[in-house]
Amino acid sequence: MAFRQRREKLRAILTGSGCIRPGSVYDATSIRIAEDLGFELGMFGGSVASLAVLGDPDIALITLTELAEQMRRMSRAAHLPVLVDADHGYGNALNVRRTVQELEAAGAAGLTIEDTLLPQAFGESKTQLISLEEGVGKMKAALDGRSDPSLVIIGRTGAVSITNLEDAIVRARAYEATGVDALFFTGIKSRHELEAISAATTLPIVLGGAPEEMTGLDYLISQRVRIALQGHAPFAAATQAVYETLKALREGTSPKNLKGIASAELTSRAMREAETKQRSGDFLGLKT
Repeated sequence: MAFRQRREKLRAILTGSGCIRPGSVYDATSIRIAEDLGFELGMFGGSVASLAVLGDPDIALITLTELAEQMRRMSRAAHLPVLVDADHGYGNALNVRRTVQELEAAGAAGLTIEDTLLPQAFGESKTQLISLEEGVGKMKAALDGRSDPSLVIIGRTGAVSITNLEDAIVRARAYEATGVDALFFTGIKSRHELEAISAATTLPIVLGGAPEEMTGLDYLISQRVRIALQGHAPFAAATQAVYETLKALREGTSPKNLKGIASAELTSRAMREAETKQRSGDFLGLKT
């Protein structure tokens, strides 16, 4: 599937009347599993990118090159559209423009650019935001950086929990005015906050986590939420599985007695073994 088709699928989600929960993906295997299970969209979060590539916490240590290369691997492995958390765009507005170019070339269906001050400033323990003016400049640069008009650019802010609701609304309106395709909000803790933001804006909303009272799809749809994230449990589950398996082996458990191991059939499906065997027959003359 061409990259443009993937981007058009993401656009259809944003312009549709429903709300979907994307599958958290971080490498070639996880995106194939998500695709096989029928997820409409993959979410490549900044935290899992840092963990999968570096084994480091989400403190802006991963580079644009590393992020884009991991996205490229996933684009090759599956046809599932992927929304990428591009953090702050890896620098100022000009860096944001380059970030868009690299992720577009890597096959991302869409990406988010946020207004968090990253990396963390010297001597500051609390999360900070860049100025509204700099945030607007970053959104404009992101839009200028795309060559494929179907690539989705989403403006993101965590102002609700960092400054206040009023600031979040001002920022959202300003980002909307630049021409971004959707708005991404983190830190929303109540229906009042979401409803105020929804009433003040017109673009599709992506919600990065919410309390239990806000998880019902009918309610989210009524507030124009089109994508609702559920965190990155798959990576956490994989980490626990690796830990338990290695611990059991270290303690002397026989490989045949290990629990929670993927079946040969699931592993074969994830690695697309049948397709490879078919190509071996077609191109190498091997009997399958």
